[in-house]
Amino acid sequence: MDIRRLSFALFIALVLSAGATYLLYSRIRSERSAAPLTVRVVAAVDQLAAGTPLTPQNLRTVDWPASIPLTGSFSKPEQLVGRSLIYPVSPNQPVVENDLAAPGSGIGLSVKIPDGMRAISIRSNDVVGVAGFLYPGSHVDVLLTFRPEGDSVPLTQTILQDVDVLTAGQTLEPDPKGRPQTVNVVTLLLSPRDAQKLVLATQQGSVQFVLRNGADQNKPEQRPVLASQLMADVAPPAPRPHVAAAAPQKAPRPPEFYSVETIAGEKHTVEKF
Repeated sequence: MDIRRLSFALFIALVLSAGATYLLYSRIRSERSAAPLTVRVVAAVDQLAAGTPLTPQNLRTVDWPASIPLTGSFSKPEQLVGRSLIYPVSPNQPVVENDLAAPGSGIGLSVKIPDGMRAISIRSNDVVGVAGFLYPGSHVDVLLTFRPEGDSVPLTQTILQDVDVLTAGQTLEPDPKGRPQTVNVVTLLLSPRDAQKLVLATQQGSVQFVLRNGADQNKPEQRPVLASQLMADVAPPAPRPHVAAAAPQKAPRPPEFYSVETIAGEKHTVEKF
């Protein structure tokens, strides 16, 4: 009798366990099927360059994994129409807020100018343009060689440091293969104060760019270099040895003589020996 009751209790426990497991599995499966696996986000149809104004024709929606949040994304193309890109976008790449210029900021180069900054262009050549290796996004120092007022000795002074190059010629993006390109105009991103310095510098003397590492943001104090300092590290010629003039030789002294004077009455004699 006890064995029958125990067997019946075990059977009831097994049925209840199987039922609970089935109900839990069904609930989990229903929750998973109810949650979307992907969401729709706005992306570019084709390759879009920086400065391109967005239109319904160059936008589309694509599936994006719902488990990977995409900060700053958009769900409808209408939300982006009329705004311009700051950075280039590849085909099917989602367009996010950080890629876009502020509404009403314009098109082209103007969208890459942050608030409070200015873009200024300066003539370039093979030397000023660092042999064609100035690309959009490069960082340079600006040097000026001139003669101060009232001084005929030229000097060179670093007037600007860590300046961002916006464009090289009319190119907003660097060459994908890094090939050098000689251009006659370079556009820099400067504060209004630094823009005034650069305009004045171009009227005072010769301007030269110095290419620097984009990750180097140090701005140490730079002293001007004078023309007289160009030879400061060269040792002066050794002085010629000084040869003292020979002392004049004294004439030999004539031999000395002794004189003896003898007086005898009226006789007077002198003998030398």
